[in-house]
Amino acid sequence: MIKCPYCGKEFDEKAQPKVKWYYTNYWVIIAILCAGPFALPLVWFNPRYKPVTKWVVTVVIIIATIWLSIKSIEMYQSLLQQLQQMQKEFNGI
Repeated sequence: MIKCPYCGKEFDEKAQPKVKWYYTNYWVIIAILCAGPFALPLVWFNPRYKPVTKWVVTVVIIIATIWLSIKSIEMYQSLLQQLQQMQKEFNGI
């Protein structure tokens, strides 16, 4: 325990300041799942995360965003092809 030289109050050395609610792991994960790369500021400004953790999470989120974007474009193109095929079949009847 450390004693304050001014008031004599004892402080616990291991006591850490409270982290704001939006920096808890639960809310960071929810934000990433809901907002994707727009949640990266929560990761980068989080005082509890080490720089290595911040970089790893950033890279994973960017890769996941790129992969999901590519898959979404492929799915959209497939849907358009199916619709065009259905339209040709409908017009041919």
